[in-house]
Amino acid sequence: MALQAADPIPGAYSASVADAPPFGRWGQLVLGVICMVMIANLQYGWTFFVPDIQKKFGFDRAAIQWAFTLFVLFETWLVPVEGWFVDKYGPKVVVLFGGLLCGIGWVINSYAETLNMFYLGQVVAGIGAGAVYGTCVGSALKWFPDKRGLAAGITAAGFGAGSALTVAPIQWMISEQGFQSAFFYFGIGQGLIVCVLAVFLASPKKGQVQRAVANASVIQTRRNYTPGEVARQPIFWLMYLMFVIVGAGGLMITANLKPIAADIGVDKIPVTILGLTMVAITFAATIDRVLNGLTRPFFGWVSDRIGRENTMFIAFAMEGAGIFMLYLWGHDPLWFVLLSGFVFFAWGEIYSLFPSTCTDTFGSKFAATNAGLLYTAKGTAALLVPAANYLQQSTGSWDGVFLVAAGANILASLLAIAVLKPWRARVIARSA
Repeated sequence: MALQAADPIPGAYSASVADAPPFGRWGQLVLGVICMVMIANLQYGWTFFVPDIQKKFGFDRAAIQWAFTLFVLFETWLVPVEGWFVDKYGPKVVVLFGGLLCGIGWVINSYAETLNMFYLGQVVAGIGAGAVYGTCVGSALKWFPDKRGLAAGITAAGFGAGSALTVAPIQWMISEQGFQSAFFYFGIGQGLIVCVLAVFLASPKKGQVQRAVANASVIQTRRNYTPGEVARQPIFWLMYLMFVIVGAGGLMITANLKPIAADIGVDKIPVTILGLTMVAITFAATIDRVLNGLTRPFFGWVSDRIGRENTMFIAFAMEGAGIFMLYLWGHDPLWFVLLSGFVFFAWGEIYSLFPSTCTDTFGSKFAATNAGLLYTAKGTAALLVPAANYLQQSTGSWDGVFLVAAGANILASLLAIAVLKPWRARVIARSA
């Protein structure tokens, strides 16, 4: 399908049918979303394996969660390198490489009998997931400068909500066949699909996309900063700090959702909402993943209209309030399900807002690498996940963890509106 026939772009050059990307730019977006769905369980499915790993081998829970932290570190901190390969050589090879490692990582987990083997499996899976994630988000940022927030949000939604449909199947396979079988078969299946889809991915050629939009609410630079220039910009490090303090709370709950529910005694209590009944942990995990996916295109779309920083202020304040209410009322199983969903809805948008803000500020030519540099903040935030476990173990309660996370989100919401917004406007004005 030729891009110009399905999605005409004012002022674009006349590309031949041979130059057009497979399935048009919207098709490229869909391929990226499916790839993201296939790697979602590597992060969001981990919490279901933790209790069985602990039961079988007797490892300390905080020690097990270092495997989750290592996954996030290697998923994020190598994205700038993977993004450089994408910017230079295109997405096919990088995503193919990522799909192979995703499958291999979970196969290693299926045979692991020591903490070091689980750590190795999560490192390999993290490298693969980062290659897929960074490529797909970077591709969306490049193909849709006119709908950057929405496109990044839709792509990130695949990662946020992608595991929702497999919550019950993974739990069933763990209970019936053991967690090793779940690691093995889901790892092979997910990795194989990513490898097949990689063949159809393409980067936009000159003239196939619109120029940066002119919008009073969404200001975009017309200069393309190199990754080295971006790393020297103080405003980049403000974005990085905000990403870390917002991301840490969501990652803590992602890694510990089932242990938290078990510790406060609500995990196995049936909950009925709108006539549907499930035990609290399954209900919460399913709703969380759906809302964590929906929030990304929703708030991305909102930010395309009212501005990135205004949207950050609203969303981060919502998350801070949601975590505080979870601290107050989470011991009730119904409120646990509803409020955990609210927290994930207010958290997941960071994966559309920050890449969009970064590309708006520093240009699209090196979008995969520059957004990847900012995405490493997720890895930094993951270092705080074991710290949350140690704090919980030392106090015997999750209350302190909830209060710190709520305060961090309120701080980030204030930084967005009072510091980032005026500062970014000055940076873009100078670049013009």
